[in-house]
Amino acid sequence: MVEISQQTMNIIWIAAIVGFGVLEAATTQLVSIWFVIGAAAGLISSLCDAPIYLQIVLFVAITVLALVITRPLVKKYIKPQIVPTNADSVIGKTAVVIEDIDNINAKGFVKIDGKIWSARSTDGSEIEKDSLVLVEKISGVKLMVSKKN
Repeated sequence: MVEISQQTMNIIWIAAIVGFGVLEAATTQLVSIWFVIGAAAGLISSLCDAPIYLQIVLFVAITVLALVITRPLVKKYIKPQIVPTNADSVIGKTAVVIEDIDNINAKGFVKIDGKIWSARSTDGSEIEKDSLVLVEKISGVKLMVSKKN
């Protein structure tokens, strides 16, 4: 078995801290901060001359513990808030087709509540001008509609 010196382990732990820190800085979500904390625990145990197996056990244990404790809190505060807009109020309403809806040629407009929206059919079918349609959802700036019977 290869013997690794404590000095080498110190360098490995420092490299792990820097590597995980750089990875964390390069991402927009918290993905590796817990590994930084675990690697710091590994470095501290290495500086205290702990055996390598104990350093690795501490790294894994502290990483998992930090993840279990902080992840739910972080997700709660970082979770993006979806703010409903007035546009959502058209979902479920009836609109009038003012230009034929043709998904293949990316054409079609409807009028609802006095406003004109671009529209596409949810099932891909063509819908003729002056037809009544039901607004099922909004996709970007387009209404997704289906023909009313």
